[in-house]
Amino acid sequence: MSEMNPTMEEFEALLNESYQTHDAVEGQVVVGTITAIEKDMAIVDVGLKVEGRIALKEFGAKAKDGTLKVGDQVEVYVERVENALGEAVLSRDKARREESWIKLEAKFEAGERVEGQIFNQVKGGFTVDLDGAVAFLPRSQVDIRPIRDVTPLMNTPQPFEILKMDKRRGNIVVSRRTVLEESRAEQRSEIVQNLEEGQTVEGVVKNITDYGAFVDLGGIDGLLHVTDMAWRRVNHPTEILSIGQTVKVQIIRINQDTHRISLGMKQLESDPWDGIDAKYPVEAKITGRVTNITDYGAFVEVEPGIEGLIHVSEMSWTKKNVHPGKILSTSQEVEVVVLEVDPDKRRISLGLKQTLDNPWESFATQFPVGQHVEGEVKNKTEFGLFIGLEGDVDGMVHLSDLDWNRSGEEAIEDYNKGDMVKAIVLDVDVEKERISLGIKQLSGEGSGSAAPSSDGSLRKNAVVTCEVTAVTDGGLEVKLVDHDVPSFIRRADLSRDRDEQRPERFSVGQRVDARVTQYIKKDNKVSVSIKALEIAEEKAAVAEFGSSDSGASLGDILGAALKGGDDK
Repeated sequence: MSEMNPTMEEFEALLNESYQTHDAVEGQVVVGTITAIEKDMAIVDVGLKVEGRIALKEFGAKAKDGTLKVGDQVEVYVERVENALGEAVLSRDKARREESWIKLEAKFEAGERVEGQIFNQVKGGFTVDLDGAVAFLPRSQVDIRPIRDVTPLMNTPQPFEILKMDKRRGNIVVSRRTVLEESRAEQRSEIVQNLEEGQTVEGVVKNITDYGAFVDLGGIDGLLHVTDMAWRRVNHPTEILSIGQTVKVQIIRINQDTHRISLGMKQLESDPWDGIDAKYPVEAKITGRVTNITDYGAFVEVEPGIEGLIHVSEMSWTKKNVHPGKILSTSQEVEVVVLEVDPDKRRISLGLKQTLDNPWESFATQFPVGQHVEGEVKNKTEFGLFIGLEGDVDGMVHLSDLDWNRSGEEAIEDYNKGDMVKAIVLDVDVEKERISLGIKQLSGEGSGSAAPSSDGSLRKNAVVTCEVTAVTDGGLEVKLVDHDVPSFIRRADLSRDRDEQRPERFSVGQRVDARVTQYIKKDNKVSVSIKALEIAEEKAAVAEFGSSDSGASLGDILGAALKGGDDK
């Protein structure tokens, strides 16, 4: 073939070869040579008989510092072999991206980290330059903890982990947080391996919360719970700790799976509960400071690390159903009595009222049975009157002890709250904190041992014999033997002694003596009481044999009276 005059066949062959070459190169990355640098453009020859132009800014730092020069070989991306100006359309950026994508895909498949630089902030995160390829860094993936200022991290080479790649869409998502977590996990694992439970170490208080403090042990944090800071009550960690403070702690527990470490400070001190039962024996009087008040009582610190509880029921002899805050106040110094010590449960039960005289015992000593008293009506109830007595205690007058001649429901209407009334002491139960009073017993009517009328008819205060016909929870159903009249003896009227007011101690068919307390002749209704008979017999015995002040007990006097009756 002649070079000067090619034939048509030769020309067609050359043209087809040229087209094939162009098709093979377009869309590919090829190596070109810089033939000239003009102003802000570099002229690059890619061996296609045509040259292309690339903006210098696409060469990055080399173009800025002047290291890019004629003769340098560079990789470029051929977008089109020839444009309207007869030049090749080349791109250095696309070449770098193509090259980076290939490398990044290989590292992504291998699970390797990549290096990049955060260079811009966008909606929801940041853009990262991965040596030519641009990736998206979500804000949540920047650090382990949220950070406000990312400026110190900008334009600084650092490792990232690729979370997702989509070449078709040109999307790459990376994370800096996972890299930090892995590094931290490796560091924590190494530190944990060198720690043991029971070991004493030093650390720096890093953060304080309501429930405790986080202590930096040199690359790993441990939790010092508020309950493990001191043996005494600590309301808030700031009472004894501050951020930045160096503390000596003991490792209580280590979770090898989660690398969580529990720390303690009080464990480095001797346990104040050791030998506590010998130090604070039951019934000992001690002094303490009120540290906390609740609905159910008050906590008293008797020494650092040792607290006891005064239950609300042990605060006052007479003030019932009162909030502890109405009796005591926080930080108040109080004298208490040790009621119980349980070293295993670390509990001490304390009593406040035990430091004062029991008003029920004092009353029983000052006002024995039979003594006259006077007090104010504090309350009226469906079963009687409550009378305020000396020593801030109350006594109760039952309906049946108000009047000899009228029912309790009628008699109680004569009394109002605030009235001053006189009564006689019928019974004092110190253990149950109860005082029984009687008003009708003050009058002479009904006093003495009464007997049936000579004509055998029923009348009030007569003594009758009853036969039990039925036993119920509320009392006894009876029949008056000599009169064939039914009646009912209430539980409260079964005995002078409250402990004996139990219907179950009687049986059907049993005969008992009782006293008529009410008789309505027109309706043939009669009320009887064993208790009333016992009280009348006691009074008769006192009247005949003298006052109990002589030294003889009331039981002795009653026994003598009964014996005298038998002799007669």
